[in-house]
Amino acid sequence: MFIKDISIGLAQIPLIKPFKTALRTVNTLECILVKITTKSGLVGYGETAPTKAITGDTKESIVEVINFLKPYIIGQNILDFNHILATLHNSIEFNFSAKSALEIALYDIFSQANKLPLFRHLGGSKKFFKTNNTISLNPTDIMIKDSLEAIEHGFTSLKIKLGQDYKEDIDRVLKIHKAIGDDISLKLDANQGWNPQDSVSFLNTIESKNIKIDLIEQPVQRYDIEGLRYIKDKTSIPLMADESVFSPKDAITILEAGAVDIINIKLDKCGGISKALQIADICEIYATPCMIGCMLEGAISVGAAAHVASARSGIITMYDLDSPMLCQSSPVEGGANFDAPIVELSEDFGLGIKGVNGVIWTD
Repeated sequence: MFIKDISIGLAQIPLIKPFKTALRTVNTLECILVKITTKSGLVGYGETAPTKAITGDTKESIVEVINFLKPYIIGQNILDFNHILATLHNSIEFNFSAKSALEIALYDIFSQANKLPLFRHLGGSKKFFKTNNTISLNPTDIMIKDSLEAIEHGFTSLKIKLGQDYKEDIDRVLKIHKAIGDDISLKLDANQGWNPQDSVSFLNTIESKNIKIDLIEQPVQRYDIEGLRYIKDKTSIPLMADESVFSPKDAITILEAGAVDIINIKLDKCGGISKALQIADICEIYATPCMIGCMLEGAISVGAAAHVASARSGIITMYDLDSPMLCQSSPVEGGANFDAPIVELSEDFGLGIKGVNGVIWTD
């Protein structure tokens, strides 16, 4: 089962609404797709989305790195799987988005070769996941409207984007909570927008209002581990690291520091499925729960993340897998089914993808 070819495709998918955070605004999901074929006829699909504000990866750099890595992969036997993954990661530093797209396609082929759905090949059994819905950072009245619409679509957990002036963010949360009531789960994501002292003031104020918050995500800059520990020591709302953890080594560093309560794992951020599994295993050693998240990616990448969640369902207990649900359509046939608020994995071999429509593949 030797790898014959690697092709690259581009897809632009309009979003239902603009996606806004403290770091960026996106109107169209731009996907970079990978298709790997073997001489025996197996086809594996991978995907990534450039998120320059977080990973530093652009569309141009991702395509360039995939092309750079092609000669290291083409001609390899997919059954030499761990060797291929080691070669992929050791041939170039960083560039996690390109590595993730290639890894997803390789895992797709490898599990097809073993005649299993990817999640079962990884040892998982869970097929259904209830994701939260992300509420973009907007004027408060729009955020309330978007929250109520999400609830009408069946979402019972919302992730509220914050990260501007913390006093204005307090007002946002209070008004959103008043509008939606106590029965809806709330997660808050500041996207590195505050400093440690303002984060503590924000969280203590919210808690004093008797509003139950599931977690606060990455309120300070990703390198500020001491700031995270300061927040954790002075507040009781669970604190989750996102941008502070790109790699398994980052996970060990932050957990050894006792700086957070939860870690958010994202394939595009860490370099793919193998690294996501390693981070989950590290978190299990430290008895630290995880969220599986996404970076505004399409159905292939987010579907692959759900397979990882199944494989590590003992430690990955929260799901932020809604980005395909934010799109007007999807070019992907087969694979995971995204029917708000449920993500359902396919029992077809690999990722279960039958094809991708409207994409021109280039060698």
